[in-house]
Amino acid sequence: MTESCIIGWAHTPFGKLAEPDIEALIDLVAKAAIEDAGISASEIDGVFIGHFNNGFSKQDFPSSLPMQSVPELRFKPATRYENACASGSAAIFGARDFIAAGRGRFALVIGAEKMTAATNAEIGDHLLAASYRREEGEIPAGFAGVFGRIAEGYFQRFGDQSDALAMIASKNHRNGVDNPYAQMRRDFGFEFCRQLSDKNPYVAPPLKRTDCSLVSDGAAAMIITDEETARLMAKSVKFRAAVHVNDYLPLSRRDPTKFDGAALAWSKALDMAGLSIKDLSFVETHDCFTIAELIEYEAMGLAAHGQGARVAMSGMTAADGALPVNRSGGLKAKGHPVGATGVSMHVVSAMQLTGQAGAMQLPRADIAGIFNMGGAAVANYVTILERQG
Repeated sequence: MTESCIIGWAHTPFGKLAEPDIEALIDLVAKAAIEDAGISASEIDGVFIGHFNNGFSKQDFPSSLPMQSVPELRFKPATRYENACASGSAAIFGARDFIAAGRGRFALVIGAEKMTAATNAEIGDHLLAASYRREEGEIPAGFAGVFGRIAEGYFQRFGDQSDALAMIASKNHRNGVDNPYAQMRRDFGFEFCRQLSDKNPYVAPPLKRTDCSLVSDGAAAMIITDEETARLMAKSVKFRAAVHVNDYLPLSRRDPTKFDGAALAWSKALDMAGLSIKDLSFVETHDCFTIAELIEYEAMGLAAHGQGARVAMSGMTAADGALPVNRSGGLKAKGHPVGATGVSMHVVSAMQLTGQAGAMQLPRADIAGIFNMGGAAVANYVTILERQG
């Protein structure tokens, strides 16, 4: 298989943005990513859009929207990809397959979501569609309630993990200060994240506000090409491995305190890359809720089941730790515009690998691991990226 590479990208700030809809968000990144890659818009052979939507926007057919601002894309194949919170990664994987099949030389991938125009009740209902409605659709507090139940089950089995969750939250908020795209650039500190208060109330016990990712607008885009073409470009980040694993949708069919699909995806990706988890320079992982990042430490192979707190409390995953996790601030501080998240994770990782991460830049950034999931570890995508040349 011909391997693919990322050669250009663009990223909006995440947050409550003035742009009225996803068309405006797409406009901000489509042409910018093409220009960043140093190619002309007419050279793009296919367009791949990651967009969850499910009620966030009445415009639920976005594949041709990039043509509005980039008319050179007219008559090019364009497809919308949806796999819940991993819709962005689904679009990336579709673009990689397109390049590998020889159907084109350059692919434009865009992830976008406009969430903040909806009411809190609407947002909760829209996001619950990423759960198994038949059994989980009436859980209070929406998707936060789903992960609240996961956290509750984990606490019952392995003890109170509030210290570890607060450590993860404070780490990611501290990292977000350095990310110019982050929705929340404020270091709250461990004590604030640990304590229940009027400013940090329960959302879905035992999860507090600081344990939950943000409702966000935003977009990110990138250009993918084949490895041979990438060698001729100004910058190139290679996909060393890419694995997609889906698990049961109902939590009742599996152990919700153990992300088996994520663990299998990590195992396969590391094996494909010929690496161990400790060979990675850093990881961007899907911290939609702090309990998710805790369990993902175990899925990565950093700790045994039930022992993720040891990783969180050790400092290993801090910016100056042995394996920095979510140096971007993660979904917790950067924000989580659902369709954009997977593309964003790849863009900020490519920035690190090419030394273009600014204040976020790590001293060692050679190989990146990325985990993006849809639902509660249902659609699991792991990518290993490395700087080429």
